[in-house]
Amino acid sequence: MPHSITQPDFSLGANGLLPAIAQDVSSGKVLMLAWMNQEAYLETVSSGFATYFSRSRNKLWRKGEESGHRQRVIEIRIDCDADTILVVVEQTGAACHEGYESCFFRVLRSDNYTVDQPLMVDPHSVYKTGSSSHRPKSSG
Repeated sequence: MPHSITQPDFSLGANGLLPAIAQDVSSGKVLMLAWMNQEAYLETVSSGFATYFSRSRNKLWRKGEESGHRQRVIEIRIDCDADTILVVVEQTGAACHEGYESCFFRVLRSDNYTVDQPLMVDPHSVYKTGSSSHRPKSSG
C-alpha cells in the first residue's frame, strides 16, 4: 500500500523547483511545461489559479497576469516520486506566449518541425511590454 504524501517534494528539484505540466481539462491536451517552487505551489492551491516560478525573472509568475489568459485549476496531481506536478486546468485564451493554444505547436514531420495549430491571438496585441524575451515563457 502506497504511503501518504501530503505535497510535492521540493527538496528533489534543482533549486527547489519542480516541473509542472498544465493539461487542458476538456481536451486532455498538454498545454505547457513550467516550474513551481513551494511558494508557487501553495499559491496555486490557495487561489485556485495556476502560479509558476519564472526562472528568467526569478519571481512568481501568475499565469495570465499580463495576457488575461488564466488557468483555473480543476485538479492537481503529483507523480509517484512526488517530483513532478500535473495541473489540470480550464484554460482561458491561449496558453502559449506565442499565441497558440498549446506551447507544443511544433511537430516533427520528416526532418523538419512544422506548426500544426492555428494562431489563436497575436502575441503583440496581448503582451504590451517589452520584447518577446520579456514575455512569460512556459518554461519560465
